Amino acid sequence: MDQDAIIASALDIIADESTLKNDMGEVLSIRSSNEDIQKILYNLFYDVLNIEFNLWSWIRQMCKYGDFFLKLEIAEKFGVYNVIPYTAFHISREEGFNINNPADIRFRYEPNGLANTNTGYFKTPNQPDNSPGVYFDNYEMAHFRLIADTNYLPYGRSYIEPARKIFKQYTLMEDAMLIHRIARAPEKRIFYVNVGGIPPNEIDAFMQKTISNMKRTPYVDQNTGEYNLKYNMQNMMEDFFVPVRGNDSSTKIDTTKGLEYDGITDVVYLRDKIFAALKVPRAFLGYEENIEGKATLASEDIRFARTIERLQRIMVSELNKIALVHLYSQGYRDESLTNFELSMNSPSIIFEQEKIELMKSKAELSQALLDQKLLPTNWIYDNIYQLSEDQYDEYRDLIREDVKRNFRTAQIENEGNDPIETGKSYGTPHDLASLYGKGRMYSDPGNVPDGYDTDSDLGRPKDSITNRGKQDSNFGKDPLGVKRMKDTDKNDSSDSKTNKNSLTLESSKVSYLKNKDIFKKMSKKQLVFESSKDNTSLLDENQLKE
Repeated sequence: MDQDAIIASALDIIADESTLKNDMGEVLSIRSSNEDIQKILYNLFYDVLNIEFNLWSWIRQMCKYGDFFLKLEIAEKFGVYNVIPYTAFHISREEGFNINNPADIRFRYEPNGLANTNTGYFKTPNQPDNSPGVYFDNYEMAHFRLIADTNYLPYGRSYIEPARKIFKQYTLMEDAMLIHRIARAPEKRIFYVNVGGIPPNEIDAFMQKTISNMKRTPYVDQNTGEYNLKYNMQNMMEDFFVPVRGNDSSTKIDTTKGLEYDGITDVVYLRDKIFAALKVPRAFLGYEENIEGKATLASEDIRFARTIERLQRIMVSELNKIALVHLYSQGYRDESLTNFELSMNSPSIIFEQEKIELMKSKAELSQALLDQKLLPTNWIYDNIYQLSEDQYDEYRDLIREDVKRNFRTAQIENEGNDPIETGKSYGTPHDLASLYGKGRMYSDPGNVPDGYDTDSDLGRPKDSITNRGKQDSNFGKDPLGVKRMKDTDKNDSSDSKTNKNSLTLESSKVSYLKNKDIFKKMSKKQLVFESSKDNTSLLDENQLKE
């Protein structure tokens, strides 16, 4: 079947689409939180296994036979250092052979030929049933298989198996069409030979003699001397010779029509069935014209991309096994042994765009529900994104980590401060509010300005010992009239703030002029202990009153 143009092209296209490179030029993407593991796996797949060159043939062999066996050459502390591909006709997979461990798997290799009949393959001729073979453990063999039908287990089913019967019919119909065209394509002639008065019993001999003279030429082999009537190059064996009798019937030649049978219709029908069995779009094989702008091609491309994605998952599963064996041989254990993820590139851009459009629609719907306050976020996680409670709790924790990371970036950008290194933050509203109050969150209490004691009590002021200068005082809140002196002529003053100081001085001057006489009398009055002597002291006896 692989010799047929359609099936061979289909297998090539499947292998091509499965090994497309991503935007980084990688056939296989490897991600891991451990940089050492990532480097080790990149070295394994790209340097040791050389998957950029070998993965194409591996996928094609798996699709052709349904199984592909890859022997792993393993060295302790070095891991997988080489791989050897084996044909599916020399390897048998054995399961359930160990009673103590029914899940144990091993592979049997027979270098002399096919496996025995117990596994579903034909036995090699002239080989006994108990012929020796080489056994490999499960970790020594990577078995790529297309599990599509349980009747083929423990082996896979070939990708082209559904087209096997149709392919036989298709080849037979092609051969029939060609034979018919070759045999019936030339025009045939009808020779009407007038036999005149020849007796009826001599007509056959006359006709044979006439045909021989017209159709054959004598030929003598120069080496052997044998006489042979060589057919003429213009072979007309399919022509018709009809003897006629009568005066009105003369010898004549008529020409019949050529080929009228259209056998190509049956061939096209079977060819379309092969396309359906292979699941490859007709346009990919060049059997469909005027495909520009067609929506059907896009839909076919998406369906074909899903088929390729299924094949890629099978390949990635076995590549994961190879990576696990390689890491285990190098000493990795427990969680670090599975701290990686392998992925292959999607073959369809339209398929990727549909997934992005679906995610965008979900995000817009979720935002609308949150803005209108119709449903809580738990309902959105459960019903729109189909996440479990553990998953969206984990995502919420990751969102908080993103907020912390954004705050750190903003502090470094705006304040030049890294909160992780200094343990402090600057410029936030809490930092500003903490400078003027007690009991608030603040980062640096030593920077409180003078006059703002953060240890002072807040709230209603305490009652003082004296009521002087307060409303409860017997002399009032302003016993000296200081406030009233400042407020004199306030109503007559201008509203401008620039005249405030000048008005205060004028009111003070008016008060002085009103009480000028009182101030003069006070300057002439002598106090009791007042003395005219400048050199007297306060302890002088002259200061005493008799």
